[in-house]
Amino acid sequence: MSDDMTALHPFRLEVPEAELADLRDRLARARWPQQLPGTGWSRGVPADYLKELSDYWLTKYDWRAHEARLNQIPQFTTVIDGATIHFLHARSPEPNALPLIITHGWPGSVAEFLNVIGPLTDPRRHGGDPSDAFHIVAPSIPGFGLSGPVSEPGWDVPRIARAWAELMRRLSYHRYGGQGGDWGHAITRELGIIDADRLIGVHLNTVLTLPSGDPAEAAALSDEDRARLEHFSRVEPELSGYARIQGSRPQTLAYGLTDSPVGQLAWIVEKFMEWTDSKQSPDDAVDRDHLLTNVMLYWLTGTAGTSANLYYEAFHPATPPANQRSRTPTGVAVFPGDAVLPVRRLAERDNHIVLWHEFDRGGHFAAMEQPDLLVRDIRAFFGQLRRQEPSSEER
Repeated sequence: MSDDMTALHPFRLEVPEAELADLRDRLARARWPQQLPGTGWSRGVPADYLKELSDYWLTKYDWRAHEARLNQIPQFTTVIDGATIHFLHARSPEPNALPLIITHGWPGSVAEFLNVIGPLTDPRRHGGDPSDAFHIVAPSIPGFGLSGPVSEPGWDVPRIARAWAELMRRLSYHRYGGQGGDWGHAITRELGIIDADRLIGVHLNTVLTLPSGDPAEAAALSDEDRARLEHFSRVEPELSGYARIQGSRPQTLAYGLTDSPVGQLAWIVEKFMEWTDSKQSPDDAVDRDHLLTNVMLYWLTGTAGTSANLYYEAFHPATPPANQRSRTPTGVAVFPGDAVLPVRRLAERDNHIVLWHEFDRGGHFAAMEQPDLLVRDIRAFFGQLRRQEPSSEER
């Protein structure tokens, strides 16, 4: 492969003003559906909430301020396996920092990590121990936001994990850690299997734990474990509607979400209501400017459909999943506001769990909701592993 094909190219966000004017025009001309009285959030995003949030987007949200904030973090692109991969690369000032690749999910983006990159890369400035410093690599998943759209099908979790391993090689990071939630959990876990010799460990803030059907396994579960599984069985059919649509007809969905910013906003904000530690609206859990910046990365890149393709790949695998157990040391942070809570006994069946923390607040988008708790847990997990790492002379 030529050097040009593996080169890292500096990237800067510079959205043309015409695109922002088009967005404002579409928001101002939005057509609104009727809503049955008294239904609240039970049938989807309420019209009164979405109208107010859309008006805020139109009249008060300042993209240029958030674009500038993103541009404070060094960004690059590189071509891997035919796809242009965008990533944030924030190096620590500490010489012994551990490289850490962190991966978002859907409907997230690299904007999720804006409040954790500083404390992770420069703990000295944020009241932490300099020995807990990380060099942060935060890629946009192929087909999502600034890594999208992709030009061919087949970008499933194993392929993305292989691309991440190649990205870390190009950055000359020979020993590193991984962190992720949502799809980032699946990608990071897979990375811990395919690049196990180079990964010191993986930290996850999402773990999907499903029973195997083994009677002995079921008998060993605690009452709390059973309650979590019963809750999942009750809520899964209703909460998974979005995944069934994205996993079966992503192209059809894409027309509406790519043409209507209100439609794109509603599709994303519903998940921020259902999956966060919120009561009345997503604003209870996530700053609305931060939420809108995340939505903008989908809207401006037109990647509603190409990001949904990851669900299609999962629902229609080219080869059956290996379901291989990960032997890489794994840490899990459980946040109670998440839609589905994992069962540790089942997680240990598939992963080498060495640290498990359950928090009293926060939800699915931990880096946005409770950045301090997430940073603390990442530091604790990798700090434990760093102390166990052999020196370079011993390796």
